[in-house]
Amino acid sequence: MLPGATQSKKKDGTVYYRSGITYQNKHISLGSYPTETDAHNAYLEASELLSTPAISLEQKLFHQTALPFEKTVTLMNFRDNNIYIKTPIYLHTNYFSYYLSAKEELKFDIDDLFFYSTHKILKRGGHLFVNEYGMQTSILSRYGIRSFAVAGRDYLFVNSDATDYRYSNILIINRYYGVTSAIRKGKPCYEVRLHIKGNHLIGVYKDETDAAIAYNKAADLAAAHGIQKNFYENYIPDLSAKEYAKIYSCLKLSKKFLQYLDSL
Repeated sequence: MLPGATQSKKKDGTVYYRSGITYQNKHISLGSYPTETDAHNAYLEASELLSTPAISLEQKLFHQTALPFEKTVTLMNFRDNNIYIKTPIYLHTNYFSYYLSAKEELKFDIDDLFFYSTHKILKRGGHLFVNEYGMQTSILSRYGIRSFAVAGRDYLFVNSDATDYRYSNILIINRYYGVTSAIRKGKPCYEVRLHIKGNHLIGVYKDETDAAIAYNKAADLAAAHGIQKNFYENYIPDLSAKEYAKIYSCLKLSKKFLQYLDSL
């Protein structure tokens, strides 16, 4: 058997070959291959990468290799940073890169290293998510950004780099359902709208928390008037139940919206 290759069989009896290498007393699986030669070539390439510091990650990612790109990233990070991470992460001085593909690099703060070293990022329809507790969770939720939020309207990448997910680069503009920040008469405010066969203006508020609660109140009134729609609810974790109820009862909603409900 060629170095680095071992023969295995699937349940149906089909023969395939595993490839592996030992580096710094750690055995690393390099994947499964259809032929002994393929498995051997993966081993040879891994051996070259691990023993040749002059080969850079950027140089290797943009050339066809016998190894999957994820394994290439993992090996080169282990070689350069002495840390073995199963997911395609490469460590830098103050941040790390997570490679979705050879040409797609995301940047994260070191604080997120443990999470992404144990959670693989998946991409579907332009959305990035991880499988967590049996659910598909958007990576934006880690920043308090709603799943249906729109970049440029509800949040911004400060340096205009949509691949830079470091906390200092993400600015949340609108954090609550139905609430949009605005400027009126030169002063910041929060507009609240509820969608019922079109967008209805609920009111304009100076405080973002008041605006979020106003949306909840409008949704409750709509439901009380027989509108059967699953409205989202804004959660305000910083308020006690008593504080929330006090604000809720005092908030005034648009007369036009109330008249609309009464006409139903």
